[in-house]
Amino acid sequence: MAEFSEILFETPEPHIARVTLNRPAQMNAYTTRLCEELVEAIETYLRDDELRCLILTGAGRGFCSGGDISGADEHHAELMASQLSHGREMRDGMHRVIQALSRLDKPTIAMINGPAVAGGLTLALSCDIRIAADTAKLGDTSGRFGLLPDEGGAWLFPRFMGLDLALKMTMLAEVYGAEEAEDLGLVTEVVPAADLEARTMALAREFALRAPLAVRLAKSMMMRGQGLTLEQSLGDAALSVMIANPSADVREGVKAFFDKRMPKFKGK
Repeated sequence: MAEFSEILFETPEPHIARVTLNRPAQMNAYTTRLCEELVEAIETYLRDDELRCLILTGAGRGFCSGGDISGADEHHAELMASQLSHGREMRDGMHRVIQALSRLDKPTIAMINGPAVAGGLTLALSCDIRIAADTAKLGDTSGRFGLLPDEGGAWLFPRFMGLDLALKMTMLAEVYGAEEAEDLGLVTEVVPAADLEARTMALAREFALRAPLAVRLAKSMMMRGQGLTLEQSLGDAALSVMIANPSADVREGVKAFFDKRMPKFKGK
């Protein structure tokens, strides 16, 4: 695995990976390098069949404050050289991260410990589950700088909030407290800040106990189903059960039920 300088990649417990954006002094604003490292970490998680859940969080007081606009990034001079370079920077940077997360067929949890705004909100919404501390703030601040929801927010925000509320949030550069964000559909669950890590780890352990093959197929079916008709989705389900139903995990699950014990799934 590559050496990382702007993120941390850890396996705190069996079957659980944890990726931490590690630029706390900048509220974990992303750079080109951070994006490259995130893509590598996500691919590492995908390739390792022993890892069954990924937690994504930020170091210090923030989750992610969006792109680093300080100009300190080593690629900033190149980025400012032309308008075309801005599009290239997005395609080669955060767009690759969002696509990598969206293609994952394994569970992901955003542990939102602080502000998740602009591209940081897009990053959180690209995870399956979002657990937020009650002190967290979420919203789209890009408009405050004359910038756009260009990391994927223009596609994601309306799908979680509805078009009218997404337009209002982005055009007025609104930021919400965690509970309001939950009401708007941006957060799955809000917990006291002191309980955030414990709750997230408990949920990750639950994912780790489930049958990996079934979890991956179920997620894939639901993600593909967003663009299918009901008839197409049912056809997809029929093909998927041809993989899952004959598996050793199903036999183990049935046997464990009758033995009145917890199943031990191996993803086979």
